[in-house]
Amino acid sequence: MSVAKKTSPAIKTVFKKIWPTLRVVLSILLLAKAISHIDWPSLKTALPQLQPAWLILAIIFLLIGNACAGYRWGNLMKAGGFKRKLKKFISLYFAGSLINQGLPTTIGGDSYRAVAAANKANSARDTFSMPEMSINEIESPTTPPRLRKSFFIVGLDRTLGLAGNSLLGAIGLIIGGATLSPWASNLGWLLLIIMVLGASMIAFSLQYPSLVSLFNRIMAKFGMDDVLIVTRKAWGFPRIAFQLPFAILIHLFALAAFWACLKACGINAPIESLTIGMPALGLLLMLPISISGWGLREATLAGVLSLWGLNPSLVVLSSILYGAITLITFLPGLPRLLQRKSSNKS
Repeated sequence: MSVAKKTSPAIKTVFKKIWPTLRVVLSILLLAKAISHIDWPSLKTALPQLQPAWLILAIIFLLIGNACAGYRWGNLMKAGGFKRKLKKFISLYFAGSLINQGLPTTIGGDSYRAVAAANKANSARDTFSMPEMSINEIESPTTPPRLRKSFFIVGLDRTLGLAGNSLLGAIGLIIGGATLSPWASNLGWLLLIIMVLGASMIAFSLQYPSLVSLFNRIMAKFGMDDVLIVTRKAWGFPRIAFQLPFAILIHLFALAAFWACLKACGINAPIESLTIGMPALGLLLMLPISISGWGLREATLAGVLSLWGLNPSLVVLSSILYGAITLITFLPGLPRLLQRKSSNKS
């Protein structure tokens, strides 16, 4: 029994060390798989005809969408009692997203913005330790309540993003699901109804006294007895009637950015193809099998959009351009990261 207990942590430690490398390998393999289907002669013809104006428009769309996402998270943090200017929260959002572009995990950027936002606004150095912090560690009894609440709010922000992505996907199935299957449109309606009813039930539960009391007791056990206000701001009535359309709008900006990348490569993609392809990609990117979506994004979009007769080679090229532009649009967060690194050295 003791040998098994010792072996399990050892295996877990080894897996934790090799998993980032495995994700790098998986990203390379997926990208190689997508590139292997490229028709190089057609790509060689398309490259000189690339239209930079559309790429600039893609950058603008992504900057607006990311700023809106940072605005949403910043407002939730302010509702949770974190005293920073809204532009500071948006800056931290960009910095965290930039980390996600370079680290072999999507939790790194979330950890950064949760920890950095929980630090005292006037502190020259970090109050909490950044290395090895993850959302899974907020249940530790040694984690300060302020930091737990910050992670909780990041989680709320993530749930709104997931809801917006799922709703957009349901709408996509409604308007274009017939291309995939005769029953896909009905599935879209079903998903839309389930999502709307689910959101309504959550909003109702946050108004019902006995359920609110239960929620407060559970949160109090984690040292977060004051998160009801921010939870209601995210999912309560009537705020949910604004939050869900706003979440869809944020994903629409990302969709518009990829549409612009396709236009830059001379592709006219039907809107229904993107309202299915982009949300499907968003769900797949939740799986920790690639780095910043590289490889998985190209393979997924090339496969989905080919159903509408789009040239897979040009879709892969558009996806690579989209990935590069995504990285560029998060560069406004770089000064924040460099500032923290400088303050840690001082």
